[in-house]
Amino acid sequence: MVINLSHGYSLLNDWVSELRDEVVQQDRMRFRRNLERIGEVAAYEISKHLPFEEKEIQTPLGSVICRTLKEQPVLATILRAGLPLHQGLLNFFDKADNAFISAYRKHKRDGSFDISLDYVSSPDLEDRIVIISDPMLATGSSLVKTIQFLREEGHPKEIHIVTAIACTVGIEYVKRSEPHCKIWSGAIDDELTAKGYIVPGLGDAGDLAFGTKSQL
Repeated sequence: MVINLSHGYSLLNDWVSELRDEVVQQDRMRFRRNLERIGEVAAYEISKHLPFEEKEIQTPLGSVICRTLKEQPVLATILRAGLPLHQGLLNFFDKADNAFISAYRKHKRDGSFDISLDYVSSPDLEDRIVIISDPMLATGSSLVKTIQFLREEGHPKEIHIVTAIACTVGIEYVKRSEPHCKIWSGAIDDELTAKGYIVPGLGDAGDLAFGTKSQL
């Protein structure tokens, strides 16, 4: 299942347009906040598909039966670019457990790259609902490798992927490799460059949110 959150008309379309705008991008705080907002919208939409249960709640004047989330998900993100999107999800799933993965492109002289995973901090994922956030789903290689890496911490019963911008090439790769994942994206673009960058996309989300990094 692939959900394009910008279908139809909502404030999310404004936030995506600002993420893409090279003038607005100069405001790092606004860039991070717009990613956070998309995470919040995604959390709300995902919550509609999660299991709930009825629970009796005591108020000062009586009792009432309310529907409450049956279990908390695990929120996982890919460092460093995923942090603002992760914070948006955490704002809504505020009791969730969290996992953090260091996954990045290690570039070669010829322009190609490998996916390097150096670090993971995660709770037990056995039979858990996992929501993974990464602002850009380009080739899909880092996400698939991250999911495979997380499976070493257990076997999740559901995996949701949240991204700000996705490319159809990456979506198809994830669907082939992890067909049971659900993808929630703020927008979907069709073009991917030979170096694996989404067009029109928005650029390097990590650099725009936190500053330019040295290439190792």
